[in-house]
Amino acid sequence: MNVLAFDNSYARELPGAFAEVRPAPPPAPALVFLNRALADELGLGEQARQGPRAAALWAGALLPDGAQPIAQAYAGHQFGGFSPQLGDGRALLLGEVVDRLGRRRDIAFKGSGTTPFSRNGDGKAALGPMLREVLVSESLFALGVPTTRALAVAATGEPVVRERALPGAVLTRVASSHLRVGTLQYFAARRDHSMLRRVADYAIARHDPDLAGREDRYAGLLGRVVARQAHLIAQWMNLGFIHGVMNTDNMTLSGETIDYGPCAFMDRFDPETVFSSIDRHGRYAWSNQPRIAQWNLARLAEALLPLMAQGTGDRELAQAAEQANAILRSYDEQYGAAWLTGQRAKLGLTTGAHGIDPAKDQVDAVLAADWLALLHRAGADYTRAWRRLADCMEGDVNPLRAELLSGNEGSGDTLAALDAWLARWRARLRETVSGAAPEPARRAAAMRQVNPWIIARNHRVEEALQAASDGGDLSLFERLLAAVRSPWDETPERAPFAEPAPPAFAAVYRTFCGT
Repeated sequence: MNVLAFDNSYARELPGAFAEVRPAPPPAPALVFLNRALADELGLGEQARQGPRAAALWAGALLPDGAQPIAQAYAGHQFGGFSPQLGDGRALLLGEVVDRLGRRRDIAFKGSGTTPFSRNGDGKAALGPMLREVLVSESLFALGVPTTRALAVAATGEPVVRERALPGAVLTRVASSHLRVGTLQYFAARRDHSMLRRVADYAIARHDPDLAGREDRYAGLLGRVVARQAHLIAQWMNLGFIHGVMNTDNMTLSGETIDYGPCAFMDRFDPETVFSSIDRHGRYAWSNQPRIAQWNLARLAEALLPLMAQGTGDRELAQAAEQANAILRSYDEQYGAAWLTGQRAKLGLTTGAHGIDPAKDQVDAVLAADWLALLHRAGADYTRAWRRLADCMEGDVNPLRAELLSGNEGSGDTLAALDAWLARWRARLRETVSGAAPEPARRAAAMRQVNPWIIARNHRVEEALQAASDGGDLSLFERLLAAVRSPWDETPERAPFAEPAPPAFAAVYRTFCGT
């Protein structure tokens, strides 16, 4: 079936970094979802978009011409503990295509059966978690966050057993690559420096080709990944997104978000928010994500150290370690700058004609921190409170007051604290205005383009997944998907998707990895 023009550089150039595996044949394939916009980017043929052949293709029953399915090998630190061999336990890389914009993209299955890396798992996936990946990844994509994306979901017609029997499904994921921190850790742990070098050079050729051939290219690779991850995590933090399982095998070298298992967006703002049922000690809480990302990057530096050293002696290794530590220290500055840039945009401080005075960095950082502290004390909804701040820009403070009071925590103190903070905020705004008459409306509009009205809210996601899994009803999923793809549009018909979860739901909500 000739539907994509595959060019499989990973399989061709890195023998020993994967195992060849065929997907398990599904008994009754049915196409549940196809991302038509992404299909257009990839130049996907018509016969792969609908009908029985398309269902067979995306469920793994029919391989496209040129596909070379492989399970990639990698290691990883999982909740701080190192596993020297993980690998694709339920995923297969079908191959790579060059899309219509000239970008090389991985096409991979998730939930297609066992591999040599399955570690006693069944290698399968349930429909609900695969549809969750569609909803949350498309939400992040619409919000401008680098992410892997879902191309298709196909039901397999067989049950998978988790806490109970659930309908099985295969997701097709598209990524800039599936290279991870754990990919390099795999070969570093084995002291296979020849393969480590080959994989690192492949990563450089794929993601940072300007570094290729340079003597300092491995230090350059570390620096590029540090920069990409610093900016990615800052975007997560500004949106209240919690990844949930930031193991090193889930950190990409490309800087794309990957693995939508126990992920979720915050409703009520609390820096210590954790949703994942397996994160019992809060390692991957919202407030810990920047620190954990830097910890993961330190593990990448350790893996690259033998390549960065200009020799094998203690002196050369010490010099390489010093260079790696300097690169890792740059993470704090890069993350801090990206975080503050995002906060300024959300606060409406970056739309004035005079720009931002760097001397005001500390002033703005404190202003942002005090705003978040106010939201925390009030028990306010993170997304809605930011959105209502745009109304204050236009002179209407009542929606924000109502939002903060909805948390029902110290109403009198909350309003007094809000008024005091708004006075400081307005004073800072006056320092950045251009003086044009329509300034407040223009700045409010700009704020509404960085403070979303709609995110993939947990209770709506669960409603949609339950309807799809239990009754085969995709209507809620389709409506929610349309809403998260237009996160800035505040319209009456979309209002239900912007409502916070009921307190009883939020108090006990937990997410699961899907395996």
